[in-house]
Amino acid sequence: MSESLHSAFEELKRADHLLYVSLKYSRTVDVIKSVIERLIACYDTSLLALLEHLKEQKKIKEIPGSPIARAKLAKEMQADDKVITEGVEFYLLLRKISKAEFTRAREFRRHVTMTVVVDGGTIEVNIDKIQEYFDQTKAFVAHIKNIVIK
Repeated sequence: MSESLHSAFEELKRADHLLYVSLKYSRTVDVIKSVIERLIACYDTSLLALLEHLKEQKKIKEIPGSPIARAKLAKEMQADDKVITEGVEFYLLLRKISKAEFTRAREFRRHVTMTVVVDGGTIEVNIDKIQEYFDQTKAFVAHIKNIVIK
């Protein structure tokens, strides 16, 4: 398994712990924010693994330095793969959520919520939503693994 793909799985493990242990007991927006950061890192490293695979196959000449350029190149090179194109769009959304100003609501309770305004729309990230994000990221990494390791 490539080093980047291994790193993606390690980030997934960290996000899993944050989600099922830290968030369960603390219920703070800071933990939700940390989970989002881990998911972004997971996408970064899995996209890097995909591009390294494409470079080995001589489908691309070089891998861009910036994460957004890598994501766009991966989307362009795998345009026929719906999972990757949707995954890249979701990754870019996570990056926007991470960088946006946010408000906290109902901290220390089951319905802890981080509210952000992204592209003129309001997104509320709560425990259920962050669970969906985690599951989506897990499926994306598994898909990348299936492409890279045949």
